[in-house]
Amino acid sequence: MFTGIVEELGEIVGKEELADAARFTVKGPIVTSDAGHGDSIAVNGVCLTVVDVLADGAFTADVMQETLNRSSLQRLEIGSRVNLERAASLNSRLGGHLVQGHVDGTGTVVNRSPSENWTVVRVAMPTSVARYVVEKGSITVDGVSLTVSGLGQESDGGHWFEISLIPTTLDLTTLGRSDVGTPVNLEVDVIAKYVERLTTLAE
Repeated sequence: MFTGIVEELGEIVGKEELADAARFTVKGPIVTSDAGHGDSIAVNGVCLTVVDVLADGAFTADVMQETLNRSSLQRLEIGSRVNLERAASLNSRLGGHLVQGHVDGTGTVVNRSPSENWTVVRVAMPTSVARYVVEKGSITVDGVSLTVSGLGQESDGGHWFEISLIPTTLDLTTLGRSDVGTPVNLEVDVIAKYVERLTTLAE
C-alpha cells in the first residue's frame, strides 16, 4: 500500500527484454536506502517487487508482460525519469490517499494550461476508468496522489479530467515533464470500486 506522495524522481538505467517480461534497473538512492529483496516500490504508480539492491543506489525489478500491456511501463527506456515511492509504513502520516499500485488504465495528457502559480493538466481517460472519477475526488496519475479539479466529455464521447499542479509537484515528479501526448498510469480510488461491486451483488 502506498500514499501517492512521490519520494524521489528516479531514472531507468537498465532494461533487459525477456521472453514474456522485462527486467528494469532503476536508480533511486532514497528509496533504496533501506530496501531489500522482496520489498515493494511503486514506479510511476505500478507496485513492483525488488529483486536486487545494487551498490550504486539502484534496484532491479521484473515486470511481467500483462503489466507491460496494461501500463505505460512498456514505453520506458534507458534514461526515462520515473516517480518512486516506497510502501507506506503503519506509523507514517497518510499525506495523500490509499494507493494500491494497481493500474486501472492508461490515460493521455491532452492539454497543459500554465498560469503564474500552477498548471492545469487535462488527461483523457478510458470509459472503464471514467465511471469511478468524481470532481474533488482522489486519483493517482503516474503514482502521484491528486485531486480532480474538473471533469468533462468530448462530443465524440471521450472522457477527460483535469488536475491542478502546484510548483512542487511540477518540480519533483514526472508530471512537470509530461508533454501533450504523454501516456500516464491511472489508479482510481479503490473505495469506489468496492462500492460498485457491493451494489452489483445486491441487485
